[in-house]
Amino acid sequence: MTDQTWPDERLVTAAREGESAAIAALVSGSYPHVRRFAHTLCASAEDAEDAAQEALIILYRKIGTLRASGALASWVFRIVRNECLRQWRMMTRQLEPMPDLAVASAEDEAVRRLEAGRVAAVIAALPTDQRRVLIMRDVQGYSGRMVADVLGLSVAAMKSRLHRARATVHQQLRNTSHPTQERSGHND
Repeated sequence: MTDQTWPDERLVTAAREGESAAIAALVSGSYPHVRRFAHTLCASAEDAEDAAQEALIILYRKIGTLRASGALASWVFRIVRNECLRQWRMMTRQLEPMPDLAVASAEDEAVRRLEAGRVAAVIAALPTDQRRVLIMRDVQGYSGRMVADVLGLSVAAMKSRLHRARATVHQQLRNTSHPTQERSGHND
């Protein structure tokens, strides 16, 4: 079992002053905490490992810039959070389809924004338990097991809530008017 405490202030101070043995001990002592935190934030285990490694590299390189020894945990956690967000942004950019046209018309852009607003409003109207599952699974991209664990549910209960949420969103979007249906065909 790993030690549950962060490296002490003397070690952090020595590392800030550039002592190589202290820096090495600080990085290795911080690893279990950094890794555990990354696994709670990142979309996949691979992303979590990458974020933890990146945070430790930054810790190693920039420990001298840490102003207060007691701020180590919050500083490292901020690095991990930022790294998880960066990875998520990269993943979502890669998943976005390339537009057929180089420049969308102003009308197409307005319709796209209206559609996004409709979807957001329908999701916001979901019951809290369904909304959380839907956002974590479909928007943030967390695995089903991770969503279930974070919310304290069985995988079956998580899947049931997700199914109800998706069905409700689909039904509500079908029942509400579509912006392109409201446009008139008249050119008066």
